[in-house]
Amino acid sequence: MVWRYKNRWFRRWLVLIVFWAVPVMIVAANEIREQLAYDSADLSHTLSTWTFTDAQRALPAIQRCHGSVDEARTAGCPQDVLASKTALDQQANAQYATRKHVLFGYLWTAFVGYWVVPAITLFVLGAIIGVIRRSLRHPLKKTDAKTAHDPAHKPAGIAKQ
Repeated sequence: MVWRYKNRWFRRWLVLIVFWAVPVMIVAANEIREQLAYDSADLSHTLSTWTFTDAQRALPAIQRCHGSVDEARTAGCPQDVLASKTALDQQANAQYATRKHVLFGYLWTAFVGYWVVPAITLFVLGAIIGVIRRSLRHPLKKTDAKTAHDPAHKPAGIAKQ
């Protein structure tokens, strides 16, 4: 079996990369958790905050405008205030979706930079070192050098057809 004794570097590389994935995933999970918690708190604050103009503050029905848009509608909040609040809520939801998209794009870039690139780099370095070690262990013989460049030469084990 080829993998039993040869290419120990490949097994070591696999073990290293799997163990290196653990801290990368821990950092990514913490970043996702913290950023999504901040963004959702910001969204809920924006959705529950009402901003009024001076003319709207003068209205007596403005006291009924609180909570979500549906709650304010059932409480009797004026339609112009509800329309402006609905537009602000839509902007806040769009901004939340954009933040989420940017967060996952950033995390994908970080994953590639902190896990994929080191994995490929270590694999290439291990392969180069393995090829160099193998070539130093089994140097090319003079007879092999002559026959390697001779296209008419057939190895001893192959019969003519």
